This record gives sequence, C-alpha cells and structure tokens, in this order.
Amino acid sequence: MKPTFAEQLRREPAAAAALAIFVLSSATLAAVWYFEFVLKFPPCPLCLEQRLPYHVVIPLSLLLAIAALVRAPPKLVAIGFLAITAAALCGAALGAYHAGVEWHLWAGPADCSGPVTDFKSHGPLLDQLQSIHVVRCDEAAWRFLGLSLAGYNVLISIALAVIAAFGLFARKHAART
Repeated sequence: MKPTFAEQLRREPAAAAALAIFVLSSATLAAVWYFEFVLKFPPCPLCLEQRLPYHVVIPLSLLLAIAALVRAPPKLVAIGFLAITAAALCGAALGAYHAGVEWHLWAGPADCSGPVTDFKSHGPLLDQLQSIHVVRCDEAAWRFLGLSLAGYNVLISIALAVIAAFGLFARKHAART
C-alpha cells in the first residue's frame, strides 16, 4: 500500500521541516501584504528590505521539501537548509536593525528617518514633491504587545532558522541510520 503524504512526512523529518518553513514564510509574506494592501499600512524602505529573505526562503524551502521526499543526496539537502538558515538569520538581523531604528536606539537610513527638507521656492515640481508622503522607518505604524512588525519579523526569522537547523540535523541523523 502506498504511504499517505502525512506518513511520508513522518518518515522524512527534513521534508516536514522544509514544508513548515514554506508554510510559515508564505503566511508571513501574506500577512505583510494584508497589512499593506487591505489595512493600508504602506511599507517603509526597511520593511521592503526585510521581505527579501522570504523571496529566497519560500521557493528554496518548497524545492527542499520535494528534494527530501525524493531522497536527494544528503549534501544537497544540507546545503539547502544552510542557505535557508543564513537567509533567515539575515532577515532577523534586518528586523532587529529596523526595530532598533523604531525604538530610536540608533539612527536609520537618511532616506526614511532623516529630516524632511523645507523647500522655500515654488513651482510645479516642488508642488508635486510636497504632496508625496514618505513612509518613515523610525515610526512603527502598528504594534501588538509592544512589538512592531519588525519585531515580529525577528521572532519569525529566528523560528525559521531554528526549524531549518532541525531539518539539517534530522537529515544528518536519518542519513546515519
């Protein structure tokens, strides 16, 4: 009898870890798109940079789940989990930096945290520039339990790195037995 998908995941913990990473990463990106497009919280430049690791992790984790299920070479799966761990830790670092900017622990980039210049002359271009709303990196648009979205990104990114490490060591353990 052919094993079910759940049984295959139970037999191959690396595939289960990769699939968990895929689901958590996809849900995180969907949540920030919900905040952006439905709740109308426009992202600042640092928010957009924090999304970059997810654009690496999501397709890589899906490919890694498939590779683990078809029993790809252990070194290939290990490299995939190491890449996911590195991307997730980069995401955590970006989130921590952004959260620090929001808490005014350090200065953020000048393009989204610096002072807005007061233009004295008038003209069509200056009128257009004055109507542009720059989303500031040093002001959290939303907080829950004291954490902003950047703070939650740190927690999620660390969770992704931990799951990837679990998948790496589970795969190494399975390869030895």
